[in-house]
Amino acid sequence: MNRLEYLLQLHKEQPNDPFLVYGIALEHKKIDSDETAVYFNLLLNSFPDYLATYYQAAEYFAEKGIYEKALEIYDKGIQLATDLNEMKTLAELKNAKQNLEIDLM
Repeated sequence: MNRLEYLLQLHKEQPNDPFLVYGIALEHKKIDSDETAVYFNLLLNSFPDYLATYYQAAEYFAEKGIYEKALEIYDKGIQLATDLNEMKTLAELKNAKQNLEIDLM
């Protein structure tokens, strides 16, 4: 059983654990699976307070050329990081968003 299969099995047993959904999304991202978007969207909609999602999800959508969605995700992550007083994550999200905006000029 590979890591993705293991995480999917755990997710069946613990469907309300955002860490498992995040791990599944990252495993799909590694293999460039279309399922990546499904799991990132699940995280964003069902677990909006799971801060780790925002950087990876925005990066994924930017890589796929879905820039408006990526920028929106960065904005939501920036707001959440601000609300949670997570300064390191806030700086990372702001920097990544700024880099994307520069690339889009």
